[in-house]
Amino acid sequence: MIVVTGATGNVGRPLVRELLAAGERVTGVSRRSPRENPAGLRHHQADLAAPQTLKPALDGAEALFLLTSGDFVARGGNLDDVLEVVRAGGVRRVVLLSSQGVATGDHPSELEDAVRRSGLEWTMLRPGGFHSNTLQWAGAVRAERTVAAPFGDVALPTVDPEDIAQVAAVALRDPGHAGRVHELTGPAPISPRQQTVAIGDAVGEPVRFVEQTRGEARAEMVRFMPEPIADATLDILGDPSPGLRRVSPDVERVLGRPPRTFADWAARNASAFR
Repeated sequence: MIVVTGATGNVGRPLVRELLAAGERVTGVSRRSPRENPAGLRHHQADLAAPQTLKPALDGAEALFLLTSGDFVARGGNLDDVLEVVRAGGVRRVVLLSSQGVATGDHPSELEDAVRRSGLEWTMLRPGGFHSNTLQWAGAVRAERTVAAPFGDVALPTVDPEDIAQVAAVALRDPGHAGRVHELTGPAPISPRQQTVAIGDAVGEPVRFVEQTRGEARAEMVRFMPEPIADATLDILGDPSPGLRRVSPDVERVLGRPPRTFADWAARNASAFR
């Protein structure tokens, strides 16, 4: 049996579908009850910040997909405590959703460090930014056919969450990925201005791009995230390191096909922007 934390999220949902389609027994874990459950999925409500709540989901599990929320640490979460419960529950293999920025030093390594010292078999997935992050523009696109964002021509190789999910499914099912780190990106860097064009193509109408100043973007971001995180995010978006701009071959190495483009993602999710 495989346990998927964050089962209702952008990666967790397609990962659950992928595993079920492969005939695996799957338990999905999330803090909130899902709006709908795929046939065959067992759901368990738990909060990783309270590790003991995860324990019932681990009965009979061999592998765990581990995804921590952005506010996990802020709510008192300690991944060592989570992994102690996981190890005691008999799980042998953990696949951690980490971040491309760990390799470049742009993001802290504390989650990966905890997994490495857990004594469990591990695989690290280090994705860059998600194609689906542009869903934050959906309301403005629907209402005004406009996107407002900073750093309009700074390009990064964002990745499709479906690709992340498929790589995770392979790593969870194949012990040959133990001890490996997979850096997951899309096939080419793409800028916010170019993403806006692709969204317009997907909905069949032009979408206008309006470039924000850093200050304008920051004022919006601090409404829903701490100021230091907003500043760090803007630093990365405005002047990303060469490592964050690099296109990785790992999706193709694992899946045997190129990663999906942003245009492909936009076409599949056009209804969100119409």
